[in-house]
Amino acid sequence: MVGKKVVPGQNRGETRALFLGLGMVACSVLMYFFIGTTIVPKYKRSIWTKESICELMKASIKKKVHCISNDDSGEENIFRYPCLEVKVNLTVLGQTVMLYHTEDTWIRNNKCSYIPDNLENYGQVQKKVEGIKTNFRKTKIFTCFYDPSRAESSVLLERLYSPDGLVVALIWPTLMMTGGILIIVLVKLSHYLSVLTASPYIRRI
Repeated sequence: MVGKKVVPGQNRGETRALFLGLGMVACSVLMYFFIGTTIVPKYKRSIWTKESICELMKASIKKKVHCISNDDSGEENIFRYPCLEVKVNLTVLGQTVMLYHTEDTWIRNNKCSYIPDNLENYGQVQKKVEGIKTNFRKTKIFTCFYDPSRAESSVLLERLYSPDGLVVALIWPTLMMTGGILIIVLVKLSHYLSVLTASPYIRRI
């Protein structure tokens, strides 16, 4: 009677652990799919792969000119903001080129070096852009990223889609996949050992 009560309880625990492991594997597969369809293509399109030193040549806000962020087609989604233009000397090549904040800045508006995150309050946006211009004039020399093939002459201040960022994005699904597989293996091993241990008693009966 004791054996009959213990074995079903063990089977339920094994089943739950097995479903947990399978769920973790399934979630990790979905995360890999998401990363493969969103982050990886952007990483492959990022051509600014070489790091160098840039020296500030010019940082100014275009007078009476506003850049338009036109991510969506609707008029209500069109925002206007001060256009910060930063020109730098790419020291490794000795060329004066346009500097962009990230890859997304270059894609969204290649006339401005920086696009503010929040565009609703024009006064706050203007103060932020002015502060960034002042910081550039204080720093003068900083690291930047350029296209080694020179298909694109501009440079970036920061890379959104770098190898390090891709590795970080892949860490969590990899850990989840490893944990799920480990749970499944342990459940199967535990089940095998329990069957192996119980087999002599079964033969006696």
